[in-house]
Amino acid sequence: MTQRLTPEAARALYESQDVFALGRMAHARRLELHPEPVVTYIVDRNINYTNVCVSGCRFCAFFRAPGDPQGYVLSHGELEAKVRETVELGGYQILLQGGMHPDLGLDFYTDMLAFLKARFPQVAIHGFSPTEIWYLGQAAGLGHAEVLRRLVAAGLDSIPGGGAEILTERMRALVSPRKCTAAQWLEVMREAHAQGLRTTATMMFGQGETLDERIEHLDRLRALQDRTGGFTAFIPWTFQPANTRLAAPEASAVDYLKTLALARLYLDNVASVQASWVTQGPMVGQLALLWGANDFGSTMIEENVVAAAGVHFRLPEAELRRLVEAAGFAPRRRTMDYTLLE
Repeated sequence: MTQRLTPEAARALYESQDVFALGRMAHARRLELHPEPVVTYIVDRNINYTNVCVSGCRFCAFFRAPGDPQGYVLSHGELEAKVRETVELGGYQILLQGGMHPDLGLDFYTDMLAFLKARFPQVAIHGFSPTEIWYLGQAAGLGHAEVLRRLVAAGLDSIPGGGAEILTERMRALVSPRKCTAAQWLEVMREAHAQGLRTTATMMFGQGETLDERIEHLDRLRALQDRTGGFTAFIPWTFQPANTRLAAPEASAVDYLKTLALARLYLDNVASVQASWVTQGPMVGQLALLWGANDFGSTMIEENVVAAAGVHFRLPEAELRRLVEAAGFAPRRRTMDYTLLE
């Protein structure tokens, strides 16, 4: 068994190894976990049911404050049209996320889930970040555990890892002070796992955090995974500064690849690591498959949040498969829990 990295060893490794050496180590670890020459992906669509949010995160170019004329809430008819198009394009999952909308009660969310499940029972709903769930629990006076139970009863299948950013209190106070704390984010995930939900975990880096804070983020995820085993995958991506209120230089491809590789080495209990072609572009995304990633993410029939920051990479399924094959792997469709579909 590979010896578990400590935070101190992880820091030393990142600082002492160049991008290629760290990549070779991460790829070797990936092959230990997934020796077959396969790269997985999912066909789904990101649907943002609203862009209204009271959080006002400094890194977000997508949200609109309550009362803004550009704010919206999708109707059931608009949601149905988006999901129907997704199914027609071969999709079998939607990623459903919005903001912390002060005027939407819990009934809005359960009604939305029930409506979609009634019309598209074959489509998995991967929805609502821990920040949304914590906010709903507080607003409804029910707490996050009861909110989770009601969402699952209405049709929620799994939870994405959004809203994590960097799981340190200093960074959250700096860039998203109105969101739940790092400890509260982790508590929602712990409870979700306890209720039998599988979830992903994420990290958005390049916001001005230190290397130690990135490692602390990884360490907190690894500790929770030791307790619950509920994370199916880890998805790191870089902050996109355009059109935001956060002055931070965009992280380089080298920084992305080194951080990706370090995550693969550190998260020894998370089976899969996903490449982020959405923020890095398809070529760096392809390189990520040799830097520790074994998953190429989603075809993303629709994506709005990163696009609001001026990044508009798109990959039709045929092109996604071609890129995976050109990197030397066989592309395979999967579900959220990494069950292979082909």
